[in-house]
Amino acid sequence: MSYLVLARKYRPQSFEQLVGQEHVVQALANALTQGRLHHAYLFTGTRGVGKTTVSRILAKSLNCTGPDGTGGITAQPCGVCAACRDIDAGRFVDYVELDAASNRGVEEISQLLDQAVYKPVVGRFKVYMIDEVHMLSNTAFNAMLKTLEEPPDYLKFVLATTDPQKVPVTVLSRCLQFNLRPMAAADVQSHLGNVLGAESVPAEPGALRLLARAARGSMRDALSLTDQAIAFGAGSLTEAGVRQMLGSVDRGHVVAIVDALAAASGEAVVAQADALRGAGLSAAGTLEDLATLLQQMALAQAAPTALDDGDNETAEIRRLAALLPADEVQLMYSMALHGRAELHLAPDEYAGLLMVLLRMLAFRPAGTQPRPVKAAALVRPPVVAKAVVAVPLPKVAPPAPVVASPVAVAPVAAPAAAPRPVAAPPKLAEPAAPSFSDRLRPRPVEPSAADQDDMALGDGPPPDDAPPPWMEADDAPTVPAPREAEAPRRVELRETPEGAQWAERIAGLNLVGMTGELARQAQALGCQSVDGREVWTLRVERESLRAPALVDKLAAALDARLDIQAGVAEDSIALRSVARAEAQQRAAEDLAASHPMTRTLLSQFPSARILPGSITPITH
Repeated sequence: MSYLVLARKYRPQSFEQLVGQEHVVQALANALTQGRLHHAYLFTGTRGVGKTTVSRILAKSLNCTGPDGTGGITAQPCGVCAACRDIDAGRFVDYVELDAASNRGVEEISQLLDQAVYKPVVGRFKVYMIDEVHMLSNTAFNAMLKTLEEPPDYLKFVLATTDPQKVPVTVLSRCLQFNLRPMAAADVQSHLGNVLGAESVPAEPGALRLLARAARGSMRDALSLTDQAIAFGAGSLTEAGVRQMLGSVDRGHVVAIVDALAAASGEAVVAQADALRGAGLSAAGTLEDLATLLQQMALAQAAPTALDDGDNETAEIRRLAALLPADEVQLMYSMALHGRAELHLAPDEYAGLLMVLLRMLAFRPAGTQPRPVKAAALVRPPVVAKAVVAVPLPKVAPPAPVVASPVAVAPVAAPAAAPRPVAAPPKLAEPAAPSFSDRLRPRPVEPSAADQDDMALGDGPPPDDAPPPWMEADDAPTVPAPREAEAPRRVELRETPEGAQWAERIAGLNLVGMTGELARQAQALGCQSVDGREVWTLRVERESLRAPALVDKLAAALDARLDIQAGVAEDSIALRSVARAEAQQRAAEDLAASHPMTRTLLSQFPSARILPGSITPITH
């Protein structure tokens, strides 16, 4: 006899055996008990959560005749009558399963609907189950709409899909929709324990926990992985064997990483990353397990009683949760999630992993006191030593730096100078606790005592603005002093009669390019008539617009003479356009703020506000 895989052998045969779908079971059981049967059902959800299983149980409930052949519609099919046994075996003539992925055309659907006019042969109801219904073509959906809306009394439709967004709304409105949720890891682990107990396969709780997490909410995936683990472990499931089969990271490595981050030890973080590389463990799997651990740490901080005390890792999670504040745990969790998406951009995945860990370390709060690092966090893989010949180099004293800007330079001790008394600094108030935004800044690197001594004797590294040792002092580049940022100048509009006359004069012309820009930016100071020809006196600020070629083009377009002066324009076409736009914007904002509906919403929601820039005036 051929072997039957666990996913098929232990497929639920009744609603009571379904795991993790209590909301669907309750609704269907009550409808069957009360006789309130819909003509079309739509089951949605990810793979392996029981969509096909629920449809088969529903078909058995509709056609079950009981052990004695006198039963009716029931929420608890007997499983022994001919209808139940034939549906389980896949040979019930009135239960048709259609795979829409391979039968997606209008011909297949039309052929199926042509059989709907015939009454059931042996059953009470004829049930059409269409799996992956979102794969049907638009013409196929249109062909089944009328029958789906008003089918015969003996016909029931059961549709299943993993992507309900692709199902037309006209189909959704004709169905009773149920969303099957992904399985919780605890439910999957419990069910795997029951299955392996029935199979008499020994299994460690840690192995079941790993399988439940790897299933990601799919019971079918969990049972398939269990089949693989049984074969890998030669009939037994151990945590080490399952971890090796899945290629997942040992929890000890992730715990050591968190210990190193809590201790603010860069050496320990680098050592642990090297250990992962030496062991050949997955960088993406490490970040995934790290995110899971940080999530559990956040849960331990927010709701300590929510953790399972029966889990062997709970004590370790609570210990780690006490090492880091809640805001840092949340920040590290976000970095771990985003770091997984950046791994493919790194030179190699281990370099990407190390940079994510160093990023977590760099954003530790300023002033964090290093804690002792556990020995597990300092594990480093064996490295083959290489002989390195050290060549002594002559020590060259750096020349005096050329300082052209106010840059803080470390004080240099002068042996011959007598110490001068320094007034004691005034006593300041105790600094307030750093805010969350301040704690996100990188921690400043303080020089050690030895480095400070070397800097005082002139043996330390030169300051950042000092020239390199090989450059003479006379050849050092001079750094220009930075200029203070100038605030943008705002010119207020001062309307004049000449400005209105100029705007009216330009409105009749079709000026484009730089010539039009000159006309818009110029301020008219006056207009005279000399020998029957207009003479305009204009004030233009920008020198580029006062070019003779542009002035001649504008004069030719106006058929007038232009007298250009330099200066800031206070009444120009451009300033008038800006003022008019600002007035329209203010009017629109005032209208929106004073609208009765806006006032009602603001009164009902105290925290609501109008977003700046979200109001745009409508111009006609």
